[in-house]
Amino acid sequence: MNRQLRLLQRAFGGSGIKHRATGACFTSAYTTTGADSQQTKLFINGQFIDSQASEWIDVRNPATQELVTRVPKTTGKELDEAAHNAQLAFHDWRRTSVISRQRKMLDLQHAIRTHMDELASSIVTEQGKVLSDAKGDVMRGLQVVESMAGISDLMLGTKLEVAADMDTYTVREPLGVVAGICPFNFPAMIPLWMFPVALATGNTCLLKPSERDPGAAMLLAKLCNDVGIPPGVLNIVHGAHDTVNFLTADPRIRAVSFVGGDKAGRYIYERSAQNGKRCQANMGAKNHAIVLPDANKEHALNAIAGAAFGAAGQRCMALSVGVFVGEAGDWIGEIAERAKALKVSGGFEPDADLGPMISPEALARAESLVQAAADDGATVVLDGRGISVPGYPNGNFLGPTVIDHASAGMRCYTEEIFGPVLTCIRANSLDEALELVNANRYGNGASIFTRSGACARKFQSQVEAGQVGINVPIPVP
Repeated sequence: MNRQLRLLQRAFGGSGIKHRATGACFTSAYTTTGADSQQTKLFINGQFIDSQASEWIDVRNPATQELVTRVPKTTGKELDEAAHNAQLAFHDWRRTSVISRQRKMLDLQHAIRTHMDELASSIVTEQGKVLSDAKGDVMRGLQVVESMAGISDLMLGTKLEVAADMDTYTVREPLGVVAGICPFNFPAMIPLWMFPVALATGNTCLLKPSERDPGAAMLLAKLCNDVGIPPGVLNIVHGAHDTVNFLTADPRIRAVSFVGGDKAGRYIYERSAQNGKRCQANMGAKNHAIVLPDANKEHALNAIAGAAFGAAGQRCMALSVGVFVGEAGDWIGEIAERAKALKVSGGFEPDADLGPMISPEALARAESLVQAAADDGATVVLDGRGISVPGYPNGNFLGPTVIDHASAGMRCYTEEIFGPVLTCIRANSLDEALELVNANRYGNGASIFTRSGACARKFQSQVEAGQVGINVPIPVP
């Protein structure tokens, strides 16, 4: 634990942190220190304010169970105030030139780079990622902010002469107030997918970070203040069901963007549509890798091990299913050996490969699906349940787990496990493997490992997935 404290001291320059023997909690403009713990503030109209909520959600370090902060279930009055200020700010923000908004995005990306370590440390503490993954989380979001500096090319309209004396124009205009609802697994990247795009295109935004790890979003709000983004343009509210219900129903909010699980996503999409809002919902996944016997064995196994177990498997593009064709099935034991060598530990440990799962409930669910696989007749080649992690006896740890001889009807295959678990299925041919992948209800991504150009081309043209990898796992988080 001492190494964790030293890393935090370096990342924060030794200021603004209250250290304790079991970890660290952050004292800043966006938290209030109470008698027992810190309380996360709201960010409304450019100010960090204390919520008057009567209900609060505990945020615990998933590696230690230490209470990091408490998140308010934002009151109805506070939600109304946030929407009101976003609506007021929209009238002026939409009139700013695209060049002015681009300038703010350039300033914001510089601020994020400057505070990279602080953001990453918050993610490790609240979400549990290892430090390198946390920095990658920030970097992927930063790339979106950088792309917004070139937003003008994406906002060009069109002109068509439809008659000798008549032209038709299209003009891209901002919608107004939009909302973003974020998951726990990428506390910086996904907020940065949402609000910079909204702001750069002239909208104002209400953002709800995950109630499990809001710290990175709150720091991003502070950076927006620092670079001069006007009050009310970005507002951050917290909570659970009531906050989601407000964001999907309030008439001032014109569109909703969501990333997260299937159940919540369907609810948000349907409720937003019923209330006349645009909605985009990126939900669950079950990403496959087909491995042919002619593949470069070392490359394929190393790539699959990293893609399956990195970030403790808690990412929508995790490679969670391996489909091994013919003799490639003999390699499954070697994947298990590679996975067994990965170090599971607290995220600040410099040699850690993967950290804890987000909560005891998430851990219990993943473990239950591993048990279901065994009960259904699959073979648990490598069992990460009950792993002992030195120095972290209370963490939500599941070690890398490899399941072999699974089939398409098993729960370990049909449900998204969202943990460091690789489910392996054997197939007799590429055609059989493709049929399996295409029959799965999830279609986020799929990969193939092969030396055959013809097989790669066939896979690319016939697989029904939104993102396709050839000899690489899906190259997104």
